[in-house]
Formats: sequence, C-alpha cells, structure tokens
Amino acid sequence: MGLPTGWVTDPEHGLTANQQNTALGNGVLPLQAVVELDALRAATEP
Repeated sequence: MGLPTGWVTDPEHGLTANQQNTALGNGVLPLQAVVELDALRAATEP
C-alpha cells in the first residue's frame, strides 16, 4: 500500500523538497492510519 517509489520524489520531476511535500499533502494519512490501527488491534488482542 502507498505510492510507487519515485511517484513524487523522482529527480526527473524537478521538484524541490518543499514542492514534494506539498504534492504529497495528506496523502500519507490513510497509510499511517492503517499502520496505527493494526498496532492498536495487536495490542488489545488476547
């Protein structure tokens, strides 16, 4: 899950680090949520 390698960060795009962060925006939040929910589920299972 997540974006393919280089989707935003490939030097061929010519984006600065700040532009890359802007382009990614909140796109990482769903992936982070899945990781956290899995961790919470594992911590609460008997």
